[in-house]
Amino acid sequence: MADPLVSTAWLAANLDRPDVRVLDATWFLPDMKRDGRAEHAERRIPGAVFFDIDAISDQDTTLPHMLPSPQEFAAAVGALGVGNGDAVVVYDAQGIWSAPRVWWMFRVFGHRDVAVLDGGLPRWLAEGRPVESGPPPTPEPRPFRAAYDPSLVRGLADMRAALETGAAQVVDARSAPRFAGTAPEPRPGLRSGHMPGARNVPFGELIDPETKTMLPPDAILARFRTAGVDPDRPLVTSCGSGVTACVLALALERAGRPGVPVYDGSWAEWGAADGPPIETGPAR
Repeated sequence: MADPLVSTAWLAANLDRPDVRVLDATWFLPDMKRDGRAEHAERRIPGAVFFDIDAISDQDTTLPHMLPSPQEFAAAVGALGVGNGDAVVVYDAQGIWSAPRVWWMFRVFGHRDVAVLDGGLPRWLAEGRPVESGPPPTPEPRPFRAAYDPSLVRGLADMRAALETGAAQVVDARSAPRFAGTAPEPRPGLRSGHMPGARNVPFGELIDPETKTMLPPDAILARFRTAGVDPDRPLVTSCGSGVTACVLALALERAGRPGVPVYDGSWAEWGAADGPPIETGPAR
């Protein structure tokens, strides 16, 4: 897939292809009090299988939904019926929110034939396209081989180095109040503010509020430039816990800036009480 997004029309026309696998990556913040798996059972695109971001993750850390090992990822997605030869389409129930995280995960583990459904389930429903409900069937397992690509992932030490040397611009996808430290974090125990020197491009500003689809490439690049980010220089994206940072990486991919890495631990790691220094207020 050349474009990291596919339209609802494309998916409707290709839904019955045996090599197209549809994954529902619906996920919600803890304070939203919603259950993605339950909503998947209530209403989903026909044939979609649920991808649980929290379950398919590193279970040996207290940080939320960190990347699993390549072996764990391969076993999990193979059990979902995804093979290396499949074209994977990921969507979520909010438009473009958590699906890009799964798009990024597949790319981290070497699978490039993956795209996000532009507009997600809201767009699909608005167009009157079919859905199904009830207990989802168990997919037929397929072999999947994972090949880890470290160029797409950044850790705490990488972020410290990027900020100290200026080797990469750090772009935070959280809301402006959370970035400035005037709004509390949704996870208890985290400090409020942002990494020193980071810039802020709230992920929602890259999404059309009416159609839930992603902005065109020129508008994406303009939004980054307005925030003081040079899209032609190295970047790394961050957010609250490594989910909406992937929306920024997806948007930059669409705008012709491929391979932008994501800080997996994001603010859940950096903003911990014993974490590195932070700043408050607007970017400077």
